[in-house]
Parts: sequence; C-alpha cells; structure tokens
Amino acid sequence: MAGIKSCFAGESVLIVDDDRAIVDIAGLLLKRSGYKILSAYDGKQCLQMVAEHRPALVLLDYMMPVMNGLDALKQIRSNYPDTYVIMFTGKGNEEVAVELMRAGASDYLCKPFASGNLQERIDSVLSLRKVEIENRALLRERELLQLEIEQWNVKLEQRVREKSSELALAHEEIVQSEKLAALGHVSAGMAHEIRNPLNSINLFAQLLLIADSLDEENRGYVYKITQEVERIDETLIQMLASSSGTANKQQRVDLAAVIDKTLSDYQTRIDQQNISIDLNIDRSAPTIAAASLEIEQVFANLIGNALYEMENGGILTISLHTDGEKLLVTVADTGNGIPHDIIQHIFDPFFTTKAKGTGFGLSVVMRIVKNLGGKVTVTSPAGSGACFLLELPFFHAAVH
Repeated sequence: MAGIKSCFAGESVLIVDDDRAIVDIAGLLLKRSGYKILSAYDGKQCLQMVAEHRPALVLLDYMMPVMNGLDALKQIRSNYPDTYVIMFTGKGNEEVAVELMRAGASDYLCKPFASGNLQERIDSVLSLRKVEIENRALLRERELLQLEIEQWNVKLEQRVREKSSELALAHEEIVQSEKLAALGHVSAGMAHEIRNPLNSINLFAQLLLIADSLDEENRGYVYKITQEVERIDETLIQMLASSSGTANKQQRVDLAAVIDKTLSDYQTRIDQQNISIDLNIDRSAPTIAAASLEIEQVFANLIGNALYEMENGGILTISLHTDGEKLLVTVADTGNGIPHDIIQHIFDPFFTTKAKGTGFGLSVVMRIVKNLGGKVTVTSPAGSGACFLLELPFFHAAVH
C-alpha cells in the first residue's frame, strides 16, 4: 500500500526514534503517501518539535535516551490535545499496551512493522482525530450557544422586570390621577359651600368698617379680617378653576422668593418650636410658569407638615437648584419620618395621620405639581425624617 496517496495527504507527521534508520525509512514511505514529515531522535527534541509545528500525529518510540517515549506521550496529550500519538514498541506484551493506551496513545505498533500496516494505522488514527476534533468544536459551539442563550435569558428577565415595573408605575399614576380627579370634584363642592358663608363674613366685616362705633385699633382688626377673607376667596377660586379644567393664570414665579415668603409667614412658629433653618438656595435659578397662589400653597403645605413633625425642635432643610433641564427643590425635616407601610398613601386625598388633619394638603401638592408638568416624590429612611423632592420645568415664553 506504500506509495498510494492517503486521504489525509498534507497532514504533518512527526517521527521520533533514536534509531535514525527507522526514522529515515518510515519518513520515506510516508512521504510517498503525501504526508509532511518531521523528524526527532529523543523525547526532549520531540516535545520541542511538537511545540513548534503542532503536527497532527506523532509516531513515537517507547524506549529512547534523554526522555523516554512514555513521558513524552503524557506531556503531548496534556499540553497539545490536537496532536495524536501512535507508539512504537519492541515489547509486544499486553501490559505495555495497556500502559500506553492509559497514558493517551491512540494506537501502538510492535517493531518490526509492515509499511502497509503503518499507513492503515495512521489513516485510522487521523480519521479518529478528525471526528473527535469536529466533536470538540461542536461542543464548544454548543457551549457558546448555551452561554448566549443564558445571556439572552438574563436580558429578557431584566426587560420583563423593567416592563413590569413600568406597568406598575403606570397603574399607580392612573390610580393617582383618578384620586386627584375625585379630589377636584370634592374641592369644587366644598368651595361653593364655603364661599357662601365667607361672603356673609365679608359683608358683616364691611358693615363694621363703616360703623361709627369702632375705634381705629378695632377698625384695623376688622380690616385684617376682610383681607384674610379675600385671601381665602382667592384660594377657593383657584380650586374651582382647577376642578373645572380651567387653566389658572400663569406668570413667572421665582421659587426662591416664594420660599422666603413662606418661611416668613411661619417665622413665629419656627421660633416657638426652636427650629433651625438650613437653606441652600440658588438665587440665580430660572423661574417657573405657574399661578403664584398655587405655588404658595405647595410650600405652605410642605413646610407646615415639616414643622408639625418637629414640635420639639429640629432642622428644616430646603434646597433649590437646577440640573440643566429642570428645577429641583427639596424640603426635608428631622422628624420621626413616615412609616414604610403608609408612605405610598400620603398623597391620597383624605389620607392623614394627624388628629385634626383633613388629608388635603399633600394631595393638593401632588395635583398642582402634576398640572405644571412636574413630579413630586418622597423618601423617608427609618428614623431620619422625610424629604420631599419637587421636579419642575423651567419657564417658557409661551405662557398664558
């Protein structure tokens, strides 16, 4: 069979034997079959050639100087798994064969061997090598596909979580909008009912002002009553406009000025409760487009609630700055905080934890801020007070 081209012609074969005659003869025979032949004469040189050329097959003698064939075989199979080995041995007993096969030899030949038998054994081992390499490649490809599938699963699970969170948030916003709409209807009814006795109060106050029996001091008190009545009436008008969908007249509102005014209104209470004020206000921050009375309501409610939580002293922290896209305002207190089990309800209409509270304050804050295209959120770590964050859009020229 020597001289017939092998179907694996072109594959490199390293022949290793300390008998140069065997190396030369085997090399001559295998060249005729189309193999690329490499030669070495001891185990150490064999390993150097394998490292440099990575042959498909090594024909390796069992007994050699410097490093025997068995030690070389073990290193080849450990470090170069794509290089297969056929062992030559002059000891044709079963014990040696078992030892060689356990060490990783693909086959073995007993010296002397026939040339035809040599090529058959080589082609058989190279055929096995081809199948096993293809299988390993398929296994690697399967592992890569499994890894890719796992990564896609992780991404899919993440997207499901994100979408679920978005749906939950959207549902909460819908529920909150429905609650605010309900608040609007209730506010409208209350506003109508309150304005009737309010008009009577104002009328009687006007009558007192024109009476001759009042001295100047009492006349001043009555005048203040009429001013407060007008202030209440303006607030009720705002509530009616909001509940009917009528846009309140908007103008440029300087939040820093509103904060200063609200703090001034509460100054007596701040002093009585021994509250420290920590202001971090950017006085150059842009204005917003809003109804000034509504913005005053927002800060009156937030600051009033903060003071309520610090009856025995504390720190009221207010900040105002911009992130380049919107105004950010925080109002924080050092009170007892909001229990975790109720924090999601604090913006609900009629929800209150105060003995004499109406539950309108924070729902009004939510309504006003949302109508301005803004957002209000709250955080309250256990025992660390509460912090309200307002996000409000800048003033735009097209304001009505």
